[in-house]
Amino acid sequence: MEVANKHVTLKTHIEGAPKESDFELKTSPLSLLLYPGSGEMIVKNLYVSIDPYQLNRMRSYSLSQKTGTGFEGISLGEEIEAYGVAKVVASDNVEFEKGDVVVGVVTWAEYSKVRRNGMIRKLDPLGFPLSYHLGILGYSGLTAYAGFFEICKPKRGEKVFVSTAAGSVGNLVGQFAKLHGCYVVGCAGSKQKVQLLKEKLGFDEAFNYREETDLNSTLKRYFPDGIDIYFDNVGAEMQEAAVANMNTFGRVAVSGVISECIDPGKRAAPNMLQIIHKRIKIQGFLAVDHIGLFQDFVSTTSNHLRSGELCPLEDISDGLGSIPFAFTGLFRGDNIGKKIVKIAEE
Repeated sequence: MEVANKHVTLKTHIEGAPKESDFELKTSPLSLLLYPGSGEMIVKNLYVSIDPYQLNRMRSYSLSQKTGTGFEGISLGEEIEAYGVAKVVASDNVEFEKGDVVVGVVTWAEYSKVRRNGMIRKLDPLGFPLSYHLGILGYSGLTAYAGFFEICKPKRGEKVFVSTAAGSVGNLVGQFAKLHGCYVVGCAGSKQKVQLLKEKLGFDEAFNYREETDLNSTLKRYFPDGIDIYFDNVGAEMQEAAVANMNTFGRVAVSGVISECIDPGKRAAPNMLQIIHKRIKIQGFLAVDHIGLFQDFVSTTSNHLRSGELCPLEDISDGLGSIPFAFTGLFRGDNIGKKIVKIAEE
């Protein structure tokens, strides 16, 4: 038995910001019969995560492609890997049975073949929607949790600045910071997002960076007593302005540099003399560095969700064919919260 498997592939390597024309929707036959002893399984994808880091895999060359498993370059015509939630439809793996719901590395496709030792596990939804396990209870949530608590080591009452604060990670950083008793300011790219940060997520203040001509002065206005923690998702001039306004022993967690990804000419150049004399810590990190925290993170975050203290932000599109528009929209600032594409009904 076989199915006609629709999947999204890379049509051309991407330089600069991605375009929908960089992708192609293809259909290929996929056998649901597995060789005995292969340890493989076929899954039907239900939801897939749409993440900015994937852009560097789609370039003809990027330094990040040499940093480890999961960051290698993607060949033209190759199926594109993504984190997703799926249901097992055929299995030769003794750890999985037909009908199991799983979460892990799948592809931008209706069906994916998962090799032996694939990065996938059975999913206990814990009473939450399956999509939560790609966002607030997935790697976006872990990135926010680990970056804020492990890298930044916050103290109650400290002043926190978050860039792209309405994005999948930034909105959670701000919410975790408020729950920890910090003063929190976020920036976003529209009046709608600014309003959401203040009225729905409880940020103390927020501003639209597109309306500001002098970021250094803007941050002085919102942080007259300086910034203790900056959670950086954009890099470039925003990082420079944040560092210029930081207090002694300030901490910067660098989770992303999205502005530098789409404009190679942009590079953050913070004042190194200030970094030295203020003893500022700037640290890049990946969620996988902190996978040991995953169970504590899920437990803590689940409790906050059940108590209503955390607000999940999801931006879900329908259908495999919507993936190119959803992905390119990340770099236009279209999404509010975690961007996910629903492939099939649960």
